[in-house]
Amino acid sequence: MLEKILRSIEKITPKKLYQFGQPFYHYTLSFLAAIIYRFPSKKIIVVAVTGTKGKTSTIEILNTFLEEKGYKTALGSTLRFKIGSESRRNMYKMTTPGRFAMQRFLRRAVNEKCQYAILEITSEAVIQFRHKFISYDALIFTNLSPEHIDRHGSYEKYVEAKLKIGKALEKSSKKRKILVVNKDEKESVKFLNLNIAEKYQFGLTELEPYEIKREGLEFTFDGEKIISYLSGEFNLYNISCAINFARTQNVGIGTIKNALEKFKGIKGRVEFVEEGQDFKVVVDYAHTPDSLEKLYDVFQTSKKICVLGNTGGGRDKWKRKDMAKIAERHCSHIILTDEDPYNEDPKRIVEDMAVHIERPIFEVVMDRREAIREAYNHAKTGDVVLITGKGTDPYIMGPNGTKQPWSDADVAREELKKRK
Repeated sequence: MLEKILRSIEKITPKKLYQFGQPFYHYTLSFLAAIIYRFPSKKIIVVAVTGTKGKTSTIEILNTFLEEKGYKTALGSTLRFKIGSESRRNMYKMTTPGRFAMQRFLRRAVNEKCQYAILEITSEAVIQFRHKFISYDALIFTNLSPEHIDRHGSYEKYVEAKLKIGKALEKSSKKRKILVVNKDEKESVKFLNLNIAEKYQFGLTELEPYEIKREGLEFTFDGEKIISYLSGEFNLYNISCAINFARTQNVGIGTIKNALEKFKGIKGRVEFVEEGQDFKVVVDYAHTPDSLEKLYDVFQTSKKICVLGNTGGGRDKWKRKDMAKIAERHCSHIILTDEDPYNEDPKRIVEDMAVHIERPIFEVVMDRREAIREAYNHAKTGDVVLITGKGTDPYIMGPNGTKQPWSDADVAREELKKRK
């Protein structure tokens, strides 16, 4: 209720005055939320996960390890909000929710006697002080690549925003503080320079020998051979990351092996949609050039029919050329379509991509459902249809805050059923 009142005040405040007082406004909201919910993070182990990619997958993998060990967990991610056995889809269209929603979530987790709260913390959350007044026990850094540059002003400021989460861990009142960092990332040194006593680094070498298959992974850790249903090199990193933190919580390799070999996958992350068709259909969140390339690499031996938009109208326009070029290199046929245009002309977004595809292997189908249907028309036995950009996003975002309820996986499944 208080947050609604404050947002009403925001709407009637002159724009220049609001922009001037915005930092104070966001900081005050965070402080009030923590007071109202009585600083719940002090009574639970809080693990923050940050990075450009892999946050949701790392959280879900880590959760399986902790639950296999018998711990009761709470999760806050792009995918869902979970407290114990209760789980609901994240419908906020934001990864890290507002200050009051976050503190209320943590209070509920404490009341339900959860031992861990694992949270995705984004750079956008840092700008609005949504990461403040949370007592962190650990920070997991997955990776960094250019993203949200329009919002932050530069890549350097984007990195700086991520580092502020680490500085929040430095200042945390918790006695034991843990940092887990991807040693193969160029920005890892900046995180390792943080004044945190326990620091751990993860990478692929500790999983050698490993084998990346189209529909699974095999690797070795601590002498144990482990098989996973997850796909792609990126998931090897996510697994390595989760294992390294789990080991600091006395989760043994036997527990990790049991949990991972039962874990079937993550919605919207290399999610296979099966309705008896003779080609593969995969839904994935891939929303950066790097993540798109790595997804396509998983299916490098297959003919790929690619449904492609570009995440977020009015932002990170530089990605359009890069993602179009990547699709041209990898895909046999490309269907360019609408994704989240916001206040930008969706046709302009598609045109900005189309102009960079030199070969005549693409078509434009603005209706996303029709684009998926058209992709199926091009697929032959053994091919793979890759639907990227939205993952589990619950809406297609249009002008002036309008939104259309949406699910790539549900629509993909519905269109497959129609073919029968």
